[in-house]
Amino acid sequence: MSSIGGIQLGVDSFAETSFDAVKRGSMSEADRIRDLLEEIELADQVGLDVFGVGEHHRKEYLASTPAVILAAAAARTKRIRLTSAVTVLSSDDPVRVFQDFATVDLISRGRAEIIVGRGSFTESFPLFGYNLDDYDTLFSEKLELLLKLRDRTEVHWSGKHRAALTGQGVYPRPFRNPLPIRIGVGGTPQSLVRAGTLGLPLVLAIIGGEPHRYRSLLDLYRQAGARAGHPPEKLTVGIHNLGFVADETALAADQHFPSYAGAFTAIGRERGWAAVTRPQYDATRGPTGALLVGDPETVAEKILYENEALGGIARMTMLLNGGAMPHRQVMHAIELLGTKVAPLIRKELAGRAAG
Repeated sequence: MSSIGGIQLGVDSFAETSFDAVKRGSMSEADRIRDLLEEIELADQVGLDVFGVGEHHRKEYLASTPAVILAAAAARTKRIRLTSAVTVLSSDDPVRVFQDFATVDLISRGRAEIIVGRGSFTESFPLFGYNLDDYDTLFSEKLELLLKLRDRTEVHWSGKHRAALTGQGVYPRPFRNPLPIRIGVGGTPQSLVRAGTLGLPLVLAIIGGEPHRYRSLLDLYRQAGARAGHPPEKLTVGIHNLGFVADETALAADQHFPSYAGAFTAIGRERGWAAVTRPQYDATRGPTGALLVGDPETVAEKILYENEALGGIARMTMLLNGGAMPHRQVMHAIELLGTKVAPLIRKELAGRAAG
C-alpha cells in the first residue's frame, strides 16, 4: 500500500442513489450496493491507496453503516485502505464504532481506518435521540472516549452523554495497533485547532471555492500541533474533493455536471442556495477551482497544484459520484485514476525530489 509519490490517492462514496425523485426507481438499493463493492474492488486492483465510505442518513444515500459496507469490501480486496468518510461520531456510540472498525481491521488484516467528524447533515441527531444544542460537546466527549478505547482494552471513563465505563474490556482489538483515527473537518477553525492539539491526522473537505484559500486554516492546524509538542510528521493533511475523470476534459465535464448540479441544487433548496448553473460549474473546475474534473493530465495537475498551494498534502480522495452517475462511467474514472493519474503524479513528484 505504498503512496503515490508521497500522496495517497483514493475515492470516496456515500453510496448515492439519486437526488431526482422521478428516477428513484431506476436502480434497486441492492444493485447500488453491488456496484459500490465492484468500484472498491476495482480501486484495489488498479493500485489506488484508499477508499472511503461516508455515513449519511438520508433517502439519497445508502451508507448509513459504513463499517458494514467496508467489511464486505475487505473480504474482496487485498491492499487498499478502507475508511469511513466520515463516521458521525457525535450521534454514535464510541464503543460500537471502535468494535465495528476493529472488526473491519481484522477482516482486512490491518487496512481499516476511521475518519470521525460532526457531520455535514443533521438527520442522525434526532434519529438517535441527541440534541443539536449539544453539537460540539457531543463530539468532543465522544472523541475523548474513542481515543481512550484505542489506547487500552480496559477503560475508566465518565461523561455527560454516555454511561460511564468502569474498567470493562472492549473487544475485539484491531489487527493493527493503534487503529488509525483521523478527524474530518469542513473548515471550522476550532475543529482544525482541536485536531492539531490532539496530534491527529486531518482530512479537510474542499467542495467549493479555491483551495489555496484554505492554507491559512491548515496553518492553524499545524501551529496548534506544534504548540502541543507534536512532530510535523504526525500532522498530516488529507483533502476530500469532488471531481471526475474521463478520457477528455470536455467529456468529463459533460458527464459529471448533471449529477453534480442535481445533488447541489437539491441540497440548496434545503439551505437557501440558488440552483447550480453550468457557468458556475465550469468556473469551479478551472485551474484554481475546487473541482477536480478533466482528463488524467488535467486532474493530475490540479492535485499537484493543491499539494503545493496547501503546503503539502498526504492524501487526496475524490467523490466521483456526487449524485447518481452511471456505474460504467464511475468504473472508468476509477481505472483512469489508478492507471493514468497516479503515474503522472508519481513521475512529477519523483522528478521534483531528484531535482
